[in-house]
Amino acid sequence: MNLILKVENISYSVFQKNEEKVILKNISFELERNSVLGISGESGSGKTTLAKILAGILTPTSGKINYFCSRENKKVSPVQILFQNTGEIINPLRDVEAMLDEAIRKALSKSPPKGETFIEKELEKLIDIVRIPKRLLKRKGYELSGGEQQRTALARILAVKPELLILDEPFSAQDYESQENFLNLFLNLKKNLNITMICVAHNLRLLRKLSDEVMIMYNGGIVEKNKSEELFTNPQHQYTKFLLKAEKYDLSYEEFKEFKKTS
Repeated sequence: MNLILKVENISYSVFQKNEEKVILKNISFELERNSVLGISGESGSGKTTLAKILAGILTPTSGKINYFCSRENKKVSPVQILFQNTGEIINPLRDVEAMLDEAIRKALSKSPPKGETFIEKELEKLIDIVRIPKRLLKRKGYELSGGEQQRTALARILAVKPELLILDEPFSAQDYESQENFLNLFLNLKKNLNITMICVAHNLRLLRKLSDEVMIMYNGGIVEKNKSEELFTNPQHQYTKFLLKAEKYDLSYEEFKEFKKTS
């Protein structure tokens, strides 16, 4: 087993009005290199908090996270996260080319000097991978659509060559066609780049297509984790079954009430 990540019993709490609120409790799992792990669950289940902890933005209250990365450039983390609200992290006054050029140079800061021709080729590779039209390179952040901002943010991340890419709700607030376009983009990354991904999403249909394994979270804990096809065809936990029925609009009001009563 070639692991890139091992999470051991991590928990996370915050204090509100002198009372402890537990957000995550005893989370443990392993992630193999070059695989895609999907994480799903209802809002408030702890998915995004877990993603931020794995990205190093938050520190767990307890537990241990082991990364098995080979990154030598200490200025650039081998773990990167693509946030849901990319418009908030794209500089509105800089053009796309300048943002990507900066990221490429940052990734090369510990490498032997590279010429401008190399930088230009890296830029061409990036915009080809994430499918950014060349006409957008001179546009500033505020001139981009939501989808174009997301592609620019993804290109910036890929410029530093992460070993683990975390996607936080990448399909939210998109129409069906846009969701399919981004799904195909991530599938292309999975196929052609040496990169491991964790995708946090509500959309189970898309997670099934993208993920090798899927992990279901509820009330701050993991209730089920299995190979993608096995989880979707033979779910074991009551909550997983509840989510799958709800996704298909096949959940009766009586089933909903019964689940909420027993959960």
